[in-house]
Amino acid sequence: MDAIKFEKQLKGWSRNKKQALIDENWTALRELSKNKILKNKSEAPPQIPQNPYLRFMELTPEIIEKLNKLQDKYTAMGQDMSSYLDGLLHADFLTYWDYIHLDTLLSLQNPKTPFPDEEIFIMYHQITELYFKLTLHECRQLADKPDLDAAFFTARLKRINAYFKALTTSFEVMVQGMEKEQFLKFRMSLLPASGFQSAQYRMIEISATDFIRLVAQEDRDRLAGAGIETQFQSIYWKSGATELSSGKQTLTLRQFTNKYAPQFLQLATDRQQNNLAALYRKLKSRGSEDLSALEAELRLFDLHVNVEWPLSHYKSAVRYLEKDPIDIAATGGTNWQKYLPPRFQRRIFYPFLWTAEQQAEWGKGWVLQTLAELRMAR
Repeated sequence: MDAIKFEKQLKGWSRNKKQALIDENWTALRELSKNKILKNKSEAPPQIPQNPYLRFMELTPEIIEKLNKLQDKYTAMGQDMSSYLDGLLHADFLTYWDYIHLDTLLSLQNPKTPFPDEEIFIMYHQITELYFKLTLHECRQLADKPDLDAAFFTARLKRINAYFKALTTSFEVMVQGMEKEQFLKFRMSLLPASGFQSAQYRMIEISATDFIRLVAQEDRDRLAGAGIETQFQSIYWKSGATELSSGKQTLTLRQFTNKYAPQFLQLATDRQQNNLAALYRKLKSRGSEDLSALEAELRLFDLHVNVEWPLSHYKSAVRYLEKDPIDIAATGGTNWQKYLPPRFQRRIFYPFLWTAEQQAEWGKGWVLQTLAELRMAR
């Protein structure tokens, strides 16, 4: 409490006294205090705080400056800084578990069946969504950055690529981390839910490139000049959630679009001029910076999202769902055989950074090699 009293006394000091304190001019400070006593004998001279900690704490100009800034801050809000300091004194110390809401986080795994491996399935998908949230956080920083330069752009892309590298390398948890027999049983309790319904992943795609690049390959030329709502009707992932037998939209897709389509359309509109491809073109048009490091990160991001990440899912689907002569359908009825392999969709965010040959062979080698390795391992 001595510190608070001293803080209150500082507020009433004259400018000269405060300057004497800042200058550590103790002689002038004593003289100014005597003058104050002569003017008002009823006011006791300021006392140095007796708190053991403050006795050894030097009131440096930096500390005084920060105290003044705090006072200005709370004055502007119509608040008393002394009351705020009282609150700090009474507040409990922050703990790690409270700061990250650990107890809540650990309570969010609620399996639908008694099979132990279902909990692994839940936790890995939750981890995935947190990495997606990190990625979107970086995308927003890039979209909102005034006077964006290549250094900032490259640094944020390195973060994003680190997130996706962690995701793709850790996906072995899904490929090898569950018993196939358990998975094929508990998955039936998840219908019609599907990882296909990850809205954050769709938002990453929208933030990454021009919206036309997300239109199904066979419709891109025809819809190149169309509006976003029209293009959205032919977005590539809709074909991945159609019933294999009838070609109709699955319940999984209908639920997904009903919930998220307005958000996707709004984000696509907002990102027309500041998606990552558009931001790159703006920097390129200036011609004032070396963009080679940025281009390398963009290519790596393209591979992470459009080849390695879907291929990781493809490996998992082959292990758990492929069964000659008829493959098992995914939980949401998604057509995983054609939806997941990169060579079929040929989604490329930044075609201007790849050669024609690279685009023609997009993902083909990865898929064939992985499929052969998985079948040999059986």
